[in-house]
Amino acid sequence: MNSVELTKFRAKFPILAEKVNDKALVYFDNGATTQKPEIVINTEKEYYQQYNANVHRAAHHLSAQATTAFELARTKVQQLLQAKHAHEIIWTKGTTESINLVAQSWGMNNLTSGDEIVLSYAEHHANIVPWQMVAEQTGAKIKVLPLDATGKIDEKKLSSIITNNTKLVCCSHVSNVMGKINPVEKIIACAKAVGAKTLLDGAQAIANIPVDVQQLDCDFYVFSAHKMYGPTGVGVLYGKADELNAMPVYQTGGEMIKNVSFSGTSFHQLPFKFEAGTPNIAGVIAFSAAIDFINQFTLNQADEHKKSLTNYCYKQLSLLKELQFLAEGQPDIPLFSFIIDGHHQKDIGSYLDAEGIAVRVGHHCAMPLMEYLSISGCVRVSLAPYNSLAEIDYFIASLKRFIGIESNLDTVNEVKPLETSVSECQFLLDKFAKVKSWDGKHREIMLLGKTLPRMPKDLRSEESLINGCESAAWLSVNRSSSGVFAFSADSDAKVIRGLLVIVLAVFNQKTAEQIFAFDIDQYFKELGLIQHLSPSRGNGLLAIVNKIKQAVS
Repeated sequence: MNSVELTKFRAKFPILAEKVNDKALVYFDNGATTQKPEIVINTEKEYYQQYNANVHRAAHHLSAQATTAFELARTKVQQLLQAKHAHEIIWTKGTTESINLVAQSWGMNNLTSGDEIVLSYAEHHANIVPWQMVAEQTGAKIKVLPLDATGKIDEKKLSSIITNNTKLVCCSHVSNVMGKINPVEKIIACAKAVGAKTLLDGAQAIANIPVDVQQLDCDFYVFSAHKMYGPTGVGVLYGKADELNAMPVYQTGGEMIKNVSFSGTSFHQLPFKFEAGTPNIAGVIAFSAAIDFINQFTLNQADEHKKSLTNYCYKQLSLLKELQFLAEGQPDIPLFSFIIDGHHQKDIGSYLDAEGIAVRVGHHCAMPLMEYLSISGCVRVSLAPYNSLAEIDYFIASLKRFIGIESNLDTVNEVKPLETSVSECQFLLDKFAKVKSWDGKHREIMLLGKTLPRMPKDLRSEESLINGCESAAWLSVNRSSSGVFAFSADSDAKVIRGLLVIVLAVFNQKTAEQIFAFDIDQYFKELGLIQHLSPSRGNGLLAIVNKIKQAVS
């Protein structure tokens, strides 16, 4: 796309005109969910306004119209995946429910003690935990495929992990952290050679590359609509008809019933046997519009704009000497995961948010992968065709500013506590009242983080861990003989340490009565924090407060 074409394309996504912290939104969190074009938004609205009715069950015009649109969406998914039959397409709430359906219906009825389920270290939690539960209940064992230096599943280790005891192999088509296309054809071939079934998690692949399930010859393929310009709450399970027909029902209720009497119940054939209850009709019909949109602009194909985004972003990130990618080589889709030496990912994410840039930080629902890589988390930048090279430039410039500012902060108030003639609480209220912009408040929080002395490592225990804080944080409590409490706290992220300073300023050296009497919500409101903090970071503030109140109660 040239600049004019890109401008017109971006205009189809209303949210891209929004501002965040008074700055133009730069949305680089497409791996979590893509933004929705106006046609998708309007299609869902039109359903509710023009032909809202339940599907399949009524003999009136509105129901017929809704049913036709609903089933047309199923046919479009069949065509998108090149599946053999439309009835091999099952509607779910998302990738997670699709995997759980297979785990409960296929896994619980086909796996026994001694059987093996093969996963990989790069799997999303949704493709790990259901299988752990199945293994626990059936006696099956889980084996894990390692990765090679490029972040892909290591082809050389397939035959040593996938053996005659293997009954199921589950892996991501594209890792949500590595952004690399796994050698799924070889994995499927290796599984078939020992008679094992295969499930591919296509959540990251489906919006970026063409998928042909017949050519892949996988038994199951799963993905979510919201990662491909569609609505949330809609997912797809593709399964070979023979496998789905042999599987018992997953949930029971309306729609999937053929006949009910107290002498027995029979169930509908595919696909309805797995679709109990009223489905997300509006979402499915809106997803149909999203598929049309993808096909119109060939968004799941390789094109020059997507290539240029991937190449350019990788090149610019590679020029930052402080930055380290999680794996060797350029990713296959525009998704980049990295760490920056000496800087916690939460600090990076919060700074970029202050600049209007949306990225994802943390473990990305891939904690086993983080453990495998010996890191606590990372920054993930994921692009979509509506992103631009100019946005990448702004993002890179912001990263450079962050690194420069952080380097300067290292020489400011290293561990010097607050010194003021008024109470620390009032001192902070006065300080934040003078700062109007969120990026200014963010800088003050980061500076406060430098004033908090680090806790000894032996005090950073499970017992002192603050549950509910988005970054690991700890709180230690001491009570004097007069009933006054003294707190020490710590976190690996400077932004969380700064928030700890703000909370401890009002609770340190207070009695339990004083702690419970203080209006902490009003305090946060006057500081102007909650409305700018992400829900997780805002909840982290509340988690700190709750930990203190639990400790003194």
